[in-house]
Amino acid sequence: MKNKNFVADKVEKLAPSGIRAFFDLVLGMKDVISLGVGEPDFVTPWNIRETGIFSLEQGYTSYTSNKGLYKLRLLIQRSLKQLYGLNYSPDDDILITVGVSEALDLAVRAILNPGDQVIIPEPCYVSYGPVVELAGGVPVYLPTTAKEGFKITAAKLEKACNNKTKGIILNYPSNPTGVTYNKKELESISRVCLKHNLVVISDEVYGDLTYTGKHIPFPCLSGAQANTLYLNGFSKAYAMTGWRVGYACGPKSIIAAMTKIHQYTILCAPILSQMAACEALQTGKKSLEDMKKEYNRRRDLMHQGLNEIGLSCDMPQGAFYIFPSIKKTGLSSLDFANKLLKQQKVAVVPGVAFGKDYDQHIRISYATNYSKLQEAIKCIKIFVDSCIKK
Repeated sequence: MKNKNFVADKVEKLAPSGIRAFFDLVLGMKDVISLGVGEPDFVTPWNIRETGIFSLEQGYTSYTSNKGLYKLRLLIQRSLKQLYGLNYSPDDDILITVGVSEALDLAVRAILNPGDQVIIPEPCYVSYGPVVELAGGVPVYLPTTAKEGFKITAAKLEKACNNKTKGIILNYPSNPTGVTYNKKELESISRVCLKHNLVVISDEVYGDLTYTGKHIPFPCLSGAQANTLYLNGFSKAYAMTGWRVGYACGPKSIIAAMTKIHQYTILCAPILSQMAACEALQTGKKSLEDMKKEYNRRRDLMHQGLNEIGLSCDMPQGAFYIFPSIKKTGLSSLDFANKLLKQQKVAVVPGVAFGKDYDQHIRISYATNYSKLQEAIKCIKIFVDSCIKK
């Protein structure tokens, strides 16, 4: 009797995460300087941790509303109003999710019909294409180059649109490049999105970690709020990756659709995590600014160090990633990453994890100790010099 393939075809064909696949190699290795995983090296600030602990001691161990704690939705609403002048109803326009990852998954599942296309600028975070495919959609990748500053333009977006295009996933500051957009650039992109009635899924989880200029949320643009899903969370800015709290803000109809899926699959984010997130919004600003200041110091170090080595890269404008070119070594990004790990015990992510056109780049996360970054630069220099001599 022939064995059945119990795995769905679309899952069978799905490639594993380029980041996680590589970091399986790192597990078990000693004394590795990891510049790969996009996770703050800071521990969640104590006052936020204490709130989570105290909530358990007080007996807060139940489910919350599917939409999340009302207090947290209200604090998000007030924060966005105060910072950016945005108006969202805590009753209808905000959903608390298990990290921004769930918010993204819910967003694409809520808006896509089979065959709908979603434009994804590249290089991009590894999950964007797969979640679109799992939702029955078709990812349409829009490559950008270093000469373009790794940014899409309105003209480029216009050419990519057709009658099957349902939306675009926009991420800024960007993972993996650290690039962000100014208001003029965003307005030109928004005009194209409004013209074609696209849903903009704007992943702005690194928005608070903007070093160059002021971060401008996409829904702040003229006319954009009505067709924008604004995604954000607490993982990066507040060093709360393991707490798994994100949120989506957007049109009532889409938030309702996302909530419907959320209530059948996840039900709600953990209550202690939501209470910790409340504390982050109420008292976490100083901790956020302190961490941001340190990231900025590390950014300067990595930018100068990599360029001196000959791995050319522009200064990141936000997040905690830098995306240097490795062209001078003559190696593919996977070979570069594997050999660097083996010879110098420094872990980076191959550029091809973020798009097939980026085999001459690597992603480096500078969310690690300053002294380790200094050591990593020395190790990378030794490795690059050895490649060139060959």
